Amino acid sequence: MRPDGVWAELVGQEPAVEVLRGAVQDPTRMTHAWLVTGPPGSGRSTAARAFAAALQCESGGCGRCHACVTVLQGLHPDVTVVATEGVVIRADTARPLVELAQRSPSSGRWRVIIVEDADRLNETSGNVLLKAIEEPPPRTVWVLCAPSPQDVLVTLRSRSRAVALRVPPVDAVAALLVERDGIDPAVAAVAARAAQSHVGIARRLARDPQARARRATVLSIPPRVRGVGDAVLAAGDLVATAQADAKAATEQRDAEERSELLRSMGAEGSATIPPALRAQVRDLEGDQKRRATRAQRDVLDRAMLDLLSLYRDVLVVQLGAGVELVNVEHEESVRALAASSTPEQTVRRMDAIGEARTRIAGNVAPLLAVEAMTIALRPQG
Repeated sequence: MRPDGVWAELVGQEPAVEVLRGAVQDPTRMTHAWLVTGPPGSGRSTAARAFAAALQCESGGCGRCHACVTVLQGLHPDVTVVATEGVVIRADTARPLVELAQRSPSSGRWRVIIVEDADRLNETSGNVLLKAIEEPPPRTVWVLCAPSPQDVLVTLRSRSRAVALRVPPVDAVAALLVERDGIDPAVAAVAARAAQSHVGIARRLARDPQARARRATVLSIPPRVRGVGDAVLAAGDLVATAQADAKAATEQRDAEERSELLRSMGAEGSATIPPALRAQVRDLEGDQKRRATRAQRDVLDRAMLDLLSLYRDVLVVQLGAGVELVNVEHEESVRALAASSTPEQTVRRMDAIGEARTRIAGNVAPLLAVEAMTIALRPQG
């Protein structure tokens, strides 16, 4: 049975919902720190917010009352969501949370602090939070979100109760798109498969033709890489597209933030930045640069996941596995790639894509990492 109330958006996560709902209803099952883990698109943030709403709700998460609505809209005074747009969560972001955690709820039943991307806490910022998470006040609850327990500092995960989310079924994601967004069932099914059950990406693919076009461009890379020259050109195009997408996603916000800072300091319209404001402007520009770096990395990582899905399909065809293709609309290309290579070569190409993801996450220059990847995709003869 599909969950209702605040849990309705959690697609295919019934076991996790049962654990969280049980903690809301039974105080003996409640704890002060939770670690919600799951693959991208499984709904970690959605689960954390639903849990926070249920904790504040007199009815345990009805989804209709003032407490539920304000939590889900991000407006509840006792629910704080920390999300970074940089590569790491820095200590200066973590320190105010320690003080906040000590305060009693102002109007709700609990003070809930949700840390999205807890895997981005480094040693310094993680240690800042450690004591507060280890010994919080009675009515404070921490909810950390990360792809897997191993991605979180061991000192934090050992003090948290783990709740694991799973990849939701494609059919369930498609049904959600139809019910919630009014998407045509055929389009929803294709988008859900292409997104590999990532709800947010599936919704974007279903609603945005440009997103579908960008994905098709990425999937066209393997068939057109015939030599090193093609590989280098394809890498350059991929990185340039990621940079353009990241700039488009952040440029307007950057300008608005800069304008707001200057206006708040009484310097709007000045031809030059007053010396007294230069430090604040530099700090803002530093934050914006980190945000742009992460946006570019996220775009590239998504592209590489799309490439992995293509080679997964190639391997399925080569091995004769009786499972449905992720990229049904690219079946002709998949079968051509399968016929022109061996399963061993396909696995090596998938390894090269995985290595590129690891290198970019480790701060290797994106162009170098992507060039090495695309060169590994060329035909071997």
